Amino acid sequence: MTNTKEHKIYSPKKLIEVALPLDDINAAAAREKSIRHGHPSTLHLWWARRPLAAARAVIFAQMVNDPGYQQDGGFKYGVNKKEAEIKREKLFQIIRDLVKWENTNNEEVLNRARAAIKESWQETCYLNRKHPQAAELFNPEKLPAFHDPFAGGGAIPLEAQRLGLESYASDLNPVAVMINKAMIEIPPKFAGQAPVGPIPESDKTSNKKATKDMLEDWSGAQGLAEDVRRYGHWMREEAFKRIGHLYPKVKITDEMIAERPDLKPYAGEELTVIAWLWARTVKSPNPAFSHVDVPLASSFVLSRKKSKEAYILPEVKEDHLNFTVRIGTPPEHLKKGTKAARGANFTCILSGTPIEGKYIKSEGKSGRMSAKLMAVVAEGKNGRVYLPPVQEMEDLALKTVPDWKPETKLAPDKRALWTPPYGLETFGDLFTSRQLVTLTTFADLVNEARLKVIRDMHASGMGNDTLGIDDGGIGATAYGDAIAVYLAFALDRSANTLCTIARWTADREQTVTVFSRQAIPMSWDYPEVNPFSNAAGAYTVSIAGVIKGIPGIGEIPGVVNQADAATQVISSNKVISTDPPYYDNIGYADLADFFYVWLRKSLKPIYPRLFSTLAVPKAEELVAIPYRHENKEKAESFFLDGMTQAVHNMSEKGHPAFPVSIYYAFKQSETKEGSTSSTGWETFLEAVIRAGFSIDGTWPMRTEMANRMIGSGTNALASSVVLVCRKREIEAESISRREFQRELRDQMPDALEAMIGGETGVTPIAPVDLAQAAIGPGMAIYSKYAAVLNQDGSKMSVHDALILINRAITDYLNPDSGNFDADTLFCDDWFSQYGWGEGQFGVADTLARAKGTSVEGVRDAGVIEAGGGKVRLLKWGEYPQDWDPKSDTRTPIWEACHQMIRVLNQQGESAAGNLLAQMPERGEPIRQLAYHLYTLCERKKWAEEARAYNELIGSWHAIVTASLEVGHRDEQIGMEF
Repeated sequence: MTNTKEHKIYSPKKLIEVALPLDDINAAAAREKSIRHGHPSTLHLWWARRPLAAARAVIFAQMVNDPGYQQDGGFKYGVNKKEAEIKREKLFQIIRDLVKWENTNNEEVLNRARAAIKESWQETCYLNRKHPQAAELFNPEKLPAFHDPFAGGGAIPLEAQRLGLESYASDLNPVAVMINKAMIEIPPKFAGQAPVGPIPESDKTSNKKATKDMLEDWSGAQGLAEDVRRYGHWMREEAFKRIGHLYPKVKITDEMIAERPDLKPYAGEELTVIAWLWARTVKSPNPAFSHVDVPLASSFVLSRKKSKEAYILPEVKEDHLNFTVRIGTPPEHLKKGTKAARGANFTCILSGTPIEGKYIKSEGKSGRMSAKLMAVVAEGKNGRVYLPPVQEMEDLALKTVPDWKPETKLAPDKRALWTPPYGLETFGDLFTSRQLVTLTTFADLVNEARLKVIRDMHASGMGNDTLGIDDGGIGATAYGDAIAVYLAFALDRSANTLCTIARWTADREQTVTVFSRQAIPMSWDYPEVNPFSNAAGAYTVSIAGVIKGIPGIGEIPGVVNQADAATQVISSNKVISTDPPYYDNIGYADLADFFYVWLRKSLKPIYPRLFSTLAVPKAEELVAIPYRHENKEKAESFFLDGMTQAVHNMSEKGHPAFPVSIYYAFKQSETKEGSTSSTGWETFLEAVIRAGFSIDGTWPMRTEMANRMIGSGTNALASSVVLVCRKREIEAESISRREFQRELRDQMPDALEAMIGGETGVTPIAPVDLAQAAIGPGMAIYSKYAAVLNQDGSKMSVHDALILINRAITDYLNPDSGNFDADTLFCDDWFSQYGWGEGQFGVADTLARAKGTSVEGVRDAGVIEAGGGKVRLLKWGEYPQDWDPKSDTRTPIWEACHQMIRVLNQQGESAAGNLLAQMPERGEPIRQLAYHLYTLCERKKWAEEARAYNELIGSWHAIVTASLEVGHRDEQIGMEF
């Protein structure tokens, strides 16, 4: 679009381009990881989903105008700085409320956010009312729509919809497309639909009140979710009629009790089996035992729970092996099973002969790997009951023959898919015969349930249409299709557990799913879960998880399509926020085939175009996986070229009044020692700039709670960074390196003050996050120009720009650049050289004179110990507890800062607030010093020292709030909230 003066688009700076209450967002994102009930992650697994809290906050901040903007841009405040600060704090408070999990569907909180978005939009529309395309682009009565072109797990488009935007999502991966349909497209179509399914008999016989009687209405997706429950129950009952005999109960006999007196309470009872525990076997490599199948068991421990310990005892008699179960603490040698070392290295339990990985792979490839039942886990009155294997049960499982199995091959990606070398080459090979029969039965029942839904809809008078959901239907047939989608999702949830790659955990006495990590590893022993029990993997348990994950979205529509991000046209004039795949972190398509084979069998009649291929499309997937591109270099080139095209597509098509937000996923290997200057990071920034964007913000988002203030190296940094991007002006000019440095000096202080709360009253960004966040305003300067030219005329690289930006951050935080007192300047230099250690008096005397003070004066201030020709700084724990800043005649900022740390650590935020209230004029210098000292400690790898400064900043908002409550609001300088 041309950008002449008369066609100029006025785009106020958005909040996300200026400042965010980042700690509040990150704390909520970290807390969200432990939440399952009501979280979309229970609907269907997807890898590396963004936290809902982060997505919600980012989109809101991307939509609302910063109160301190100027119409012509620039990082300055509006005319009334004080008013801007008050308004900005109101927006921050909306974000703080928005990100709380308990407010996810709180209409009062959401309506405040929607109102703020609408107000900003109408203001933007007013500014552009004379634009030639105002009717098309700036309709004040209708918010622009939203699009995520790499929708993945659907968190981002879901939160856009929750904030009141018509939401569009697209992805190349059919599994991701289905997840997004289930999250944002299907629920609004049937909002308010009352359930039509028959109430399960179990509800009636147990005297439960029908769910309908417990609700005033079926608003939102409540009726949809209830029908998923009802038809899921019907499927379970039908499946049990057909294959229930494959999962027999186990009877506790007198013979068993004679061996195990602990079983006496169950005498004569038939217990429901939770799981059968198997070990893979190969023929012994020892010629004397080559006819014997020997187990490859990683452990013989069944339960490690206190007072409930149990283990498998292998009994060898000549060339025969039996397993029995014992209660109590297992002998040490049984804890590692038959494993000899890491990887595929075992020992023949009969002969002691080593079994090497090469031999196991050969046996697996030749089809000679089998399995042997080691134990049975049953449901007891007060927990698990562990029983020895029953021969009839083993025979039943081994003699079961499936009618169908997935023949799709696992990709040759040795980094994430580890089973092919052992002969498990197709997805069907990952399941036992009994599991294949079970999953196929449920897959067939999905379509039978769909037809039943349609008949029940007709019987209830809901119409007689035949238009399916894939063709835009919203009647009986489409509703049957919709219910089938969620029933198929429950099947996928079960498959994640009903698989020989799942494993038994003795610590929790339960099954761990296949995708407890972003890979399909090789397993040696595994639980075969009973799908008709009440344990993980059982179909009713999977249905319950799906129901919990169905979003309670209202009637705002959502549209989901399969599309390539590099060529899609959906983004036209839409707000864009997206989380693209990063390099080779995750091979989404290769992993998604695990679920695709079952979704295709269940849903192909409903979505024939989406499931037209035998496997998930892989050739166009933007990940740098070497096996697809001959080598690592070609894979990287493919990724960069494709990502540049995709990002360029966004820059060309996105709504011109809004920035685009792009999540960048950091890898552990890139974030050593807190560095933000890494090859991957720089390359990604280069690709974004090359695609036509300028970068206005970089906000670190973290999802880990433990030790978040600072960790050991890699764990200290954020798990992802949100890039805030604007389309670069067509007529952008080039500038010199010197001009770039001058702009950094002029503009970075304002930007940093906005981030750390210096002048704006913003909840400060924690020091551990500042280096990444501050890249944003620095890159905004660098990337708005066509080029920054070095003295020799060459273009400055992103790498060199980052060095200069980081230097500007250091200069800003350096006490020498501020108005710090001489004593503090001495302490800072001394700390930099000696930390808390001792140094020579002569050196201290020279340094003190250079700083305009004396060793005696600094000692009298109470911050150093000097004597015997030695000098050392006092640690915060050594400072006096009865210190009174009002009566102290010599109080360097160094002393005030460390007294604040002492009180915070010993007495908490409230007491620290009381102390700050006694010296409000020192608040801002204390905070700036804490930032500086954190940066210094991080650089020197002093983790424990850094933690103290970071915790002070992390608690600053609460400390200032506590100080204001004391009654000193008017005395606070630069800290108003």
